[in-house]
Amino acid sequence: MPKNFHPAVEKGLRESAAKGPLAGYPVVGLRATLYDGSYHPVDSSEMSFKMAAAVAYKAGMPQANPVLLEPIGTLNATVPDANMGDVMGEINKRRGRVLGMEPAQSGCQTIQAEVPMAEMYDFTTFIRQVTQGRGNFTFDFARYEEAPPQVAQKVIEEAKKENED
Repeated sequence: MPKNFHPAVEKGLRESAAKGPLAGYPVVGLRATLYDGSYHPVDSSEMSFKMAAAVAYKAGMPQANPVLLEPIGTLNATVPDANMGDVMGEINKRRGRVLGMEPAQSGCQTIQAEVPMAEMYDFTTFIRQVTQGRGNFTFDFARYEEAPPQVAQKVIEEAKKENED
């Protein structure tokens, strides 16, 4: 196969990977190797190699056992000592992992945790209510992790409903 068709194969694969097989989200961490390809001087075109890459992607992805990833963020919450238990319980309820605690200003503690971003939508309101406005937090993106099966299934079903409409 002539090297001038390699970019067409790569482009076909990149376009296909923009819409993943599970819920339509982009595919990350994909590695593909082009081993061989048939070429005919008259019938071969860039479009045919692009389409061949798309067909190979669709055929190969189910065999790769793809998983859905969710964004995980780092939470640093500074709260009064009296509210530590409530906040730590809420972090655990939101599928978070408490990594540690440090003393902050007088009468306060800073909790470090990792929490899925999907669970943080109303955390501001929670902190305000529980600490009567004395607590604060920062939340920054850290990485992606595999979503738990029940969460992944829910997201996939919602994506299928949207595609049907």
